[in-house]
Amino acid sequence: MAVKVGINGFGRIGRNVLRAAVQNFGDIEIVGINDLLEPDYLAYMLKYDSVHGHFKGELAVEGHTLIVNGRKIRLTQERDPANLKWNEVGAEVVIESTGLFLDKASAGKHLAAGAKKVIMSAPSKDDTPMFVFGVNHTTYAGEAIISNASCTTNCLAPLAKVVHDKWGIKRGLMTTVHAATATQKTVDGPSAKDWRGGRGILENIIPSSTGAAKAVGVVIPALNKKLTGMSFRVPTSDVSVVDLTCELEKPATYKEICEEMKAQSQGPLKGILGYTEDKVVATDFRGDARTSIFDADAGIQLDPTFVKLVAWYDNEWGYSNKCLEMACVVAGK
Repeated sequence: MAVKVGINGFGRIGRNVLRAAVQNFGDIEIVGINDLLEPDYLAYMLKYDSVHGHFKGELAVEGHTLIVNGRKIRLTQERDPANLKWNEVGAEVVIESTGLFLDKASAGKHLAAGAKKVIMSAPSKDDTPMFVFGVNHTTYAGEAIISNASCTTNCLAPLAKVVHDKWGIKRGLMTTVHAATATQKTVDGPSAKDWRGGRGILENIIPSSTGAAKAVGVVIPALNKKLTGMSFRVPTSDVSVVDLTCELEKPATYKEICEEMKAQSQGPLKGILGYTEDKVVATDFRGDARTSIFDADAGIQLDPTFVKLVAWYDNEWGYSNKCLEMACVVAGK
């Protein structure tokens, strides 16, 4: 039986979740989409994508129904999730991707509307349990509402896990060089809470705060308060890169670290962690469903306990695929 999934919010993540479900998850059926935009416009935005290209499939709209490769998906335009009647389409799991309902009280409205489980496609604003597929998803114990963390945490956590499990991380600093998202402005404009964030992304590299590194301490409790980080937003449309500079508890050579990353990428973390020795750049990872691709050629080492590690991630596609991996996990419990 396919896992029936609803999507609330058909933005960058919502649309990529649907694309990923169609392309990579035969065991998932998208049964409902809620967004305030008109059905024809939703179909247009799904069909044409400036980053990921044309939708590879057949699309049609009949009233408030989107037909994808012959399968019907209910479309609604409700502002309040409590009115979504997910039970009418049998939605077991809802991907909450509006960015608006990020606490148990507001996300819980999906449960009141008939859904069984809710996955926030962003870090929560309260103590909602946070999971990163491949790192702590096996600890999922049936919670009705969870967070899938951020795309950056999904990149950093597998990287940190491999290093910490083998050598221990004493402390570390992360920088993500992050592609632009909808929060950036194309030209300078007002941004009272974040003055730098109001500057135009087309002309600038913009320093920004991020909780992604601290969140690793939630999914890997042994690293709590041992990591923090920052972000640079840059004028690219997709694919970001994490730089983890850390002090190890036990000495290691850089070659040993690379060997362990490669082994994990071919073993327990296959499909989550990747490994490359090629001379790669950002666009080489567009459309990669893995969430953390270790770049062996880019990292450096100062001494046996001080290293800089680099990992790439398609912050849209990789993350959306892992939202669906977690949907399969929560549906099974």
